[in-house]
Amino acid sequence: MGREALLPQIREVAERVAASHGLEIFDVRLRREPIGWVLRVVLDRAAAAAGSDGLAEEEISVGDCARVSRDLSTILDVEVTFPHAYTLEVSSPGLDRPLRHLDDCRRFVGRLAKLVTTEAVDGQHAWTGRITGVAGEHVVIEAADHNRQIPWPLVSRARLEVEF
Repeated sequence: MGREALLPQIREVAERVAASHGLEIFDVRLRREPIGWVLRVVLDRAAAAAGSDGLAEEEISVGDCARVSRDLSTILDVEVTFPHAYTLEVSSPGLDRPLRHLDDCRRFVGRLAKLVTTEAVDGQHAWTGRITGVAGEHVVIEAADHNRQIPWPLVSRARLEVEF
């Protein structure tokens, strides 16, 4: 069974295991790397479980990763037949997590983000600012002391910026 055929099966198992821990799957990848095959499962906190400020409960802990890794490894051994050995890595999206859709932008209102567009918006292709909201199909960010509406269909990359 090829990698493309395995991924939906792996994702289904990973989603079940993550849900049993009150988490969801952000990404699943199976890749050949210099160390061999690596199965990377990235966890996320369900948007509804995040605190009202979007911060308090959004982080995935090392304990969360360990619990999901242990359970996922056991279930994968039983339910999925891999044609080769692999290394399982379970992690979080990180502090500079990608923003994949408008719901992510809603979830992280108040956070600093960088957006890159395929076409210029007000003469720029890259914007860094605080997400102040979502209006229709636009992300509203406060950049240079005024709000800008960036059309989401033009966004090619978006991610949170790390703040110290």
